Amino acid sequence: MIPHRNTDYLTGLVSELRRLESEDEWVEFKVNNSNPQVIGENISALSNGAALNGKTSAYVVWGVDDSTHAIVGTTFSPSKAKKGNEPIENWLLRSLNPSTDIRFHEVTLDERRIVIMEIEPASHQPVAFRGVEYIRVGSVTKKLREYPQKESSLWLTFNQASFEGGVVAERISDEDVLLKLDYPAYFDLLGAPLPDGRAAILSALQRDALISPCDAGGWNISNMGAVLFAKRLDEFTRLRRKTVRIIQYRGTGRLETLKEFEGMEGYAVGFERMIDYIMALVPSNEIIERSLRRSVPMFPELAVRELVANALIHQDFFISGAGPTVEIFDDRIEITNPGKPLVDTERFIDTPPKSRNETLAALMRRFGICEERGSGIDKVVAQTEVFQLPAPLFEAPGEFTRTVLFSYKDLSEMDSTERVRACYLHACLRYVTNERMSNASIRDRFGISRKNIARASRLLKESLDAGVIVIRNPEAGTKNRTYLPIWAV
Repeated sequence: MIPHRNTDYLTGLVSELRRLESEDEWVEFKVNNSNPQVIGENISALSNGAALNGKTSAYVVWGVDDSTHAIVGTTFSPSKAKKGNEPIENWLLRSLNPSTDIRFHEVTLDERRIVIMEIEPASHQPVAFRGVEYIRVGSVTKKLREYPQKESSLWLTFNQASFEGGVVAERISDEDVLLKLDYPAYFDLLGAPLPDGRAAILSALQRDALISPCDAGGWNISNMGAVLFAKRLDEFTRLRRKTVRIIQYRGTGRLETLKEFEGMEGYAVGFERMIDYIMALVPSNEIIERSLRRSVPMFPELAVRELVANALIHQDFFISGAGPTVEIFDDRIEITNPGKPLVDTERFIDTPPKSRNETLAALMRRFGICEERGSGIDKVVAQTEVFQLPAPLFEAPGEFTRTVLFSYKDLSEMDSTERVRACYLHACLRYVTNERMSNASIRDRFGISRKNIARASRLLKESLDAGVIVIRNPEAGTKNRTYLPIWAV
């Protein structure tokens, strides 16, 4: 919804729009033209043009000459204008499909009255007025169907629309951008020196789309800029529920909470502190090496890092009121993010992840916070095998994605589901690393002694019967057989 604009904002907006060389695909100047049909066609054309040009709004400005951009004032009054007996604003809104937000603003400049109509850009499909879709060609409004190349580009824009490019704060001054965003952390993560001067810093933030120039002057902070580098996410209203919650419980259920923490910093700024906090809460096991006793975390830190990073990157930011959650129990850790996965949970290990937020993911990879595409889950599974933990569980309950890491459990304590899942993920890991699953590799995976080949054979048979693996070379003898995940045949 388009917000209310104060006088200072509107004054700056008109000043910036007047600096344009001419009318554009997303802005039009008028003096007194109040023809409802023309206004409606312009709404459709400008809304589609704003989407095509990546603008946060489109505008019609009454009271500015369209050739000289001089302020001349207007007699057009949207509150009094009608179509028949119906107020013009109601008629316009009723005639648009899909529903599109418009808002009229008024401001006095040089003692002359100016009216601005702000229009929401098209989002999922072209905006039509009375069943017809329009587009601007230069400064002229035309029917969209007459320009198939523009129509194709517009649909491509919808398909590429993302959360990252959305605006979370508008018309922010240079000083306030640097107050709200932890810009030194941005350069630290890139391993780059802090530039000299405010202009160079802002230019660097703009290059990575963390901020962008505002139509009304100053800067817009993008969703990505805030979610990664906000000093406090709760300063951005729409992102307050996207903070990461970390909860530690007593025992194996959710009846008693021991500690709860909410990460207020942007994800990139606070990532290392977040991981340190999680690992400090993770239970430890004591082991003895060469007569020395030492404590080791129940879960490998590398696996925790990868799964937390995945939860941040692959979440569906458009699901309101929900953010990533890390829950720590005595026997497991559950990492949950809003949004169904775009890849089948059974194929996490071999399929390069399809991210809803690829720009954010690419930046996180540049910062070294997460692995290159497709290698993160491989490392998670490999780490659980090195520590001889039960296989991780990937599931998608409702509109969420959840990964569960389990604490150590002896093979004799695992049930059939756990054993089969471990064998399946072992087969997947061996396949993507160009190796083969075998009786020997299963013994290594579960710590089974060489003299107990029969036990490993029983695990392989159980997984074959469950249909998650297949024999790669059935003509070979039992001891020499190798195995593939079911999808690799």
